[in-house]
Amino acid sequence: MNLYLPILVLAILGGGFVVVSVVAGLLMGPVRYNRAKVDSYECGIEPTPQPMGGGRFPVKYYITAMLFIIFDIEIIFLYPWAVSFDQMALFGLVEMVLFILTVFVAYAYVWRRGGLEWD
Repeated sequence: MNLYLPILVLAILGGGFVVVSVVAGLLMGPVRYNRAKVDSYECGIEPTPQPMGGGRFPVKYYITAMLFIIFDIEIIFLYPWAVSFDQMALFGLVEMVLFILTVFVAYAYVWRRGGLEWD
């Protein structure tokens, strides 16, 4: 139990901070609701009347999400490699160079196809 005590204390502190922040916002914050504040908002899209059940999102949002996933996975693989680089020596270096080259090929493909243009 002594091993988990710091984690328990941190969880209680974090939960307490959340509760205090929400309650303080409710008690001290202004309560002036209008149509613009309760309307849904998506960054970069002007709010327009939507049909029942929601509307369509531009494909560029999904492309951005896929790019994020590609580079997020790259970072996930780079951390363990950096930690154990001394043990892997030349083999680890060659493997990581090949991995980064494949990620750059994906990046170049997206760049050439105009996936990074937001016009």
